[in-house]
Amino acid sequence: MAVSVKDVAAAASVSVGTVSNVLNRPDKVAPATVEKVQAAIAQLGFVRNDAARQLRAGRSRSIGLIVLDVRNPFFTDVARGAETRAAAGNLAILLGNSDDDAAREADYLDLFEQQRVHGVLITPVDDVSARLEGLRARGIPVVLVDRPSDDVDVSSVSVDDVAGGRLAAGHLLETGRRRLAFVGGPLSVRQVADRLAGARSAVAEYSDAEIEVIETPALSVLAGRAAGEGLRDRPASDRPDAVFAANDLLAVGVLQALVMQGSIAVPGDIALIGYDDIDFSAATVVPLSSIRQPSELIGSRAVDLLIAEVDGSGEREQVVFQPELVIRESTVPR
Repeated sequence: MAVSVKDVAAAASVSVGTVSNVLNRPDKVAPATVEKVQAAIAQLGFVRNDAARQLRAGRSRSIGLIVLDVRNPFFTDVARGAETRAAAGNLAILLGNSDDDAAREADYLDLFEQQRVHGVLITPVDDVSARLEGLRARGIPVVLVDRPSDDVDVSSVSVDDVAGGRLAAGHLLETGRRRLAFVGGPLSVRQVADRLAGARSAVAEYSDAEIEVIETPALSVLAGRAAGEGLRDRPASDRPDAVFAANDLLAVGVLQALVMQGSIAVPGDIALIGYDDIDFSAATVVPLSSIRQPSELIGSRAVDLLIAEVDGSGEREQVVFQPELVIRESTVPR
């Protein structure tokens, strides 16, 4: 039979209210009493019933986090930052991977609502503003992650991807490259579209430069490899002299196709830059230049905004971080 709070109170010779305070507000209880109650808990093997507690409180101590692709180290780092900050506030992260699937994303939102989560952090697949508004109307706050909010009433944490795209293409142009290719997709993804827009604005400043768009079905190594194979199989005169990949996974795939499966030199024949600056970008066969995002800080800041909204201690904010250019061997000037 399960051990109850009453059993703990009897074993420690204290009231049920004192046990409750030890479990929830130990700072209000004398240290000696806390020690006595904790000893009784350990002796009896008591496990608190958080399900019942969250029913009384109206919400759990868990935060739902939905990311686009948990295989992407960028989102792993975002989750790590969120988890570290949540733990400091005695909260836990429940991670959901939508895998770029709107139906799967909807299932996670339904589950998190049923679980009465503390709040939801989400990098949405498409426009889910109506669904998120429904959550907020039922008292579940929402913060957009890696996506700027167009609604001043919804907090968000993102990076200026237009500026990031401009940085990437501008760097390639400064190394003397003029025939650029942008590899990324789907273009319906807001981050991809913004990075391309930034790249185009940089190219527009050079009268002798051009940019080709190679849309991919996903932001993955395999999609990058397929795009790279297409470039590799072209005549040399028809190839770009630089590639800006919309993320580092795509860049790794392009690099594999050009260098490991072919005989195209990077950066000698084609310079290559990615986006996100994930950990293994520096360890590829040719270390990749990239646009760095503060991934863990994005997750941590999103939890801060969520907690502030729950507590009513802060205004809605749209936090936008600035990206950083990281130069490695893959874009060394000719």
